Amino acid sequence: MMADDTHCSMVVTPDIDMMVKEETEFYEEPVWSQDVEVSIKQGWESNLCDTSFPSNSLIIGHQMTHTGEAPYQCSHCDKTFSRNSYLMKHQRTHTGEKPYQCNQCSKAFSQKSILMKHQRTHTGEKPYQCNQCSKAFSQKSDLIKHQRTHTGEKPYQCSQCDKAFSRNVYLMKHQRTHTGEKPYQCNQCSKAFSQQSNLMNHQRTHTEEKPYQCNQCDKTFSRNSYLMKHQRTHTGEKPYQCNQCDKTFSQNSNLMKHQRTHTGEKPYQCKQCSKAFSQKSDLIKHQRTHTGEKPYQCNQCGRTFSMNSALIRHKRSKHPHSLWENMHT
Repeated sequence: MMADDTHCSMVVTPDIDMMVKEETEFYEEPVWSQDVEVSIKQGWESNLCDTSFPSNSLIIGHQMTHTGEAPYQCSHCDKTFSRNSYLMKHQRTHTGEKPYQCNQCSKAFSQKSILMKHQRTHTGEKPYQCNQCSKAFSQKSDLIKHQRTHTGEKPYQCSQCDKAFSRNVYLMKHQRTHTGEKPYQCNQCSKAFSQQSNLMNHQRTHTEEKPYQCNQCDKTFSRNSYLMKHQRTHTGEKPYQCNQCDKTFSQNSNLMKHQRTHTGEKPYQCKQCSKAFSQKSDLIKHQRTHTGEKPYQCNQCGRTFSMNSALIRHKRSKHPHSLWENMHT
C-alpha cells in the first residue's frame, strides 16, 4: 500500500559517494509492477517524503521502502531485494566471494561493514559509548548488550519456562537444560557437555594443565573458581552470609550446607532404604553400611574401616605411638 505524503525519517550515511558508486555501477533497470508509479521530482527529491538524494538510482531504491517493492531476485534462491546492491551482498553467501581485504592482515570479508568492524581490532577504536557510564565498545551490538546491565532488559525468553535472559547466547545455554543437548564432546574420551567452558575444564583432567596460580603461594589450579576459593584461605574473606543468623562462610557450598540446619532439608536420599541426609558426605558414609566398603586402612596393622573417624579412634586406642610420631615428623 502506498504510504501517505508524510515526512520520511531517514539519515543519509556519511559515505554517500560509496553508496552512489555501488548503486550506479551495478544498477539494472528493475521490472516494475503495473500499480506502482515512481515519480521523480526535479533535483532527485522523493514525491513520497521530503528526502533528497544525489542520484536517480538512490531515490528509486528509497521509494521502494514506501512501496515494499523488491524487484531484484536471487538466481540461486527465491529471495528478493529492493536494491541491486543488497542482492549482490546476498549472492556472496552462495558464491563465497570475499572482495574486502584487511590491509593489515590477510583476512577477507564478504561485506565492507564487516571489514570495518574487523579493522577496529587493529586500531583499538571504540566509537560506541554508553550514555550512562564511561564504557566504550568497538561494536554497536556490544554496546546494546552492555546497556541491558543498566536497564535490566531481558528480551530473550525461554519457550519452555518463564526464565528470560539479556543475551541470546545465555538463552541457548539455558535451553539445553530442557533438551539435554550436549554439543561439546571431548576428543580424548566419550564425555560430552552442554557448555564449551565445561568441556575446557574437563580437558584439563587429561592434560593436567593448571593455568591459574596463586600470587601468595606456589599452588596452581585447573579452574579460576578453585583459585578464588583458595585465595580466601589467605585473605580470610567470608563473602557468603546466612540470612537467618550471623554466620559467614568462605564458600557458597558451605553456606548452603549450613542453611539446611535451619530448614531441615535433606536432599540426599539412600536408594536402598528410606533414609535421607542433609549432607552428601553423610549419605556416602551411610551407603557403606549397605555395601560393606571399608576404604580407610590402618598403616600399622592393616585393619580397615568404613569411616575415617573410626580409623582415628582405632589408632588412638591400639597404636597411640604412631599418632605421636606423625605429629612430630
